[in-house]
Amino acid sequence: MHRIVFLGPPGAGKGTQALVLARELGIPHLSTGDLLRAAVAAKTPLGHEADGYMRSGRLVPDGLVLGILGERLESADAREGFILDGFPRNLAQAETLERRTQLDRVISFEIPAEELVRRLSARRVCPLCQSVYNLVSRPPRTPGRCDRDGAELLQRPDDRPEAVATRLEVYSVQTAPLLEFYRRKGLLRALDASGVPDEVTRHLRSLLG
Repeated sequence: MHRIVFLGPPGAGKGTQALVLARELGIPHLSTGDLLRAAVAAKTPLGHEADGYMRSGRLVPDGLVLGILGERLESADAREGFILDGFPRNLAQAETLERRTQLDRVISFEIPAEELVRRLSARRVCPLCQSVYNLVSRPPRTPGRCDRDGAELLQRPDDRPEAVATRLEVYSVQTAPLLEFYRRKGLLRALDASGVPDEVTRHLRSLLG
């Protein structure tokens, strides 16, 4: 059974590694953002409730997020395991999650702050198809233009260096108690996420072996 949580700051590569590992293990990759959008699209009762918060720009309450997550964890494809990407985000969520399911491993993606600022400040997004590029690691074929539709790529306000620094500070404050919570339970493993993706994947496999 592989019931895994990936923790790490924005830009650490959690999503990239989750997609690779989920394919290898044959288990679903679950991110709360995707789950919320899927519940809204499916017009479930919880999705309808979440939609009201999302449309008004408010944070979806923990209880509602956990309700939607709980429904997803009961799906047939999640019975043999799952990868939770970026959730829980705080101690209260971790304690509630613990009452709903048992975890096998929690991976903390460790990466220097200056590298995260470099990665995130180089990110660009297509306003039409939402494709994501990185000027350093995954640049578009034509500078400044989307490979799919040729639209001019934009930088999100929260990807500007000063905003990234603030996001990392908030993450650090929120996550420190969470890391200690899982460390005490013997579930936490630290992953050096500063290398190229293939190197990180190899290290990740060794932590799960």
